[in-house]
Amino acid sequence: MSELIIFISLMLTGYIFGQMAERGHYRSILRREEAFRERVLLMPVRTPPPLQRGCTTRLVTGSAVISVDYFKRFVAGLRNLFGGRITTYESLLDRARREAILRMQKRAHAAGATMVVNLKLETASISKGIGDSIGSVEVLAYGTAIIPHREP
Repeated sequence: MSELIIFISLMLTGYIFGQMAERGHYRSILRREEAFRERVLLMPVRTPPPLQRGCTTRLVTGSAVISVDYFKRFVAGLRNLFGGRITTYESLLDRARREAILRMQKRAHAAGATMVVNLKLETASISKGIGDSIGSVEVLAYGTAIIPHREP
């Protein structure tokens, strides 16, 4: 009986602290997305618009590694028994994607870029948990930064 109480306590603790960390991360992401919205445009095109020809280009990257908390791993394990969407992992990947894009935008802005074209995302599981469940995921965002020439 005491083992069950410990298990439930750990699950509840993992849930509460995991939710707090996730909400805090989302607040940070939203704040930074708003700040970068006007600084570095993300263009859904492969080549830059004609107005930007003659500018300098540079590869920019941003990477984020996010770990799965114990509660999400447990819920995902249950979902694997019955099938269906694993929504606990969807928020994990959403946060990782958005964080990687923000880090890429920050590097582009530091290089003087006004936009990034040809944005690509790569996702990988970089560590395995118990029973080959996902332990951590990495998302790499990369694209071509368009850096306008500065007039002397």
